[in-house]
Amino acid sequence: MTGTGTGTSLGEGPVREGPFRVGLVGYGLAGSVFHAPLIAATEGLTLDTVVTSNADRQQQARDEFPDVRIAATPDELWPRADELDLVVIASPNKTHVPIATAALKAGLPVVVDKPIAGTAADARELAALADERGLLLSVFQNRRWDNDFLTLQKLITEGGLGDVYRFESRFERWRPEPKGGWRESGDPAEVGGLLYDLGSHVVDQALVLFGPAASVYAESDVRRAGAEADDDTFIAITHTNGVRSHLYVSATTAQLGPRFRTLGSKAGYVKYGLDPQEAALRDGERPVAGKEKGWGVEPEELWGRVGSGESPATGGGTPVPTLPGAYPSYYAAVAAALSGTGENPVTALEAAAALDVLEGARRSARENVTVIL
Repeated sequence: MTGTGTGTSLGEGPVREGPFRVGLVGYGLAGSVFHAPLIAATEGLTLDTVVTSNADRQQQARDEFPDVRIAATPDELWPRADELDLVVIASPNKTHVPIATAALKAGLPVVVDKPIAGTAADARELAALADERGLLLSVFQNRRWDNDFLTLQKLITEGGLGDVYRFESRFERWRPEPKGGWRESGDPAEVGGLLYDLGSHVVDQALVLFGPAASVYAESDVRRAGAEADDDTFIAITHTNGVRSHLYVSATTAQLGPRFRTLGSKAGYVKYGLDPQEAALRDGERPVAGKEKGWGVEPEELWGRVGSGESPATGGGTPVPTLPGAYPSYYAAVAAALSGTGENPVTALEAAAALDVLEGARRSARENVTVIL
């Protein structure tokens, strides 16, 4: 297998032809809504096996993918590792490191849903193992392909905002009643709570846009009765280039703020609303390989605005067309990496850098200090 856990250049080995057979571990929200449909829609990949011990989810997988094989546990995959080309891990966070370790030791390239691990040290150990074995290790940071993020990247690259000095990013929801489950568990072993869930997205986006973090300050609270893990968290990053990122993740926001407010020396960009791809996938819509046109497109009334001196709420600024969201691009890049013709779209070391920030944020909130990274 060609690949790497840390770097990006994957073209050193021979070119391999697909389709590459994928074993998907986990068929809950992440596996059934995000990974399986995107894998199935990617030229060069085929969904071979779904791993879940839940009988209802096994039947769901068979209904949605009649040719798929079913396994009850990941351990069933390793004896037939030569029948697979990639393992995708979409199981609960606490299982990411042990399953990824087993897959890499079995000689299989790996995609891990975010967060790749509970600590940056664990992420770097996985990266070292992948490099030692010469295998791809990639992290599913799908919100690098959100429509608003792609649009903001373009605006910054083209200089439309001037020198950016403050980036505000909000991933807010109104869920006054806890849903329960491992994502809201207070057990540290579960790696639950919004800091590591939605925080993994907003921190990763900030680092992609503005580079390494020099320091982090955070406020993290448990607001809802019966909740165990953080459900209302603020993260402030000072990047090494001087940009400040103010990031909000919350399940307790009765009035939602803008998804992005980015302020520069020439103008600002304000964008409301979430990328439509998750809602489309939840509703059963599916991207089709080779027919991506129309996928991830939002209506004109949701476009963000660029301007200065006025509020978008009172008509200030100029509407900027939002680029189409492009979640299928992640797995297309994975397929290219497996074939030896492309690069790892999200490396384990990039994920480890985000975990450095998340760990610093957790310490900051606990000790009420600014953490130097």
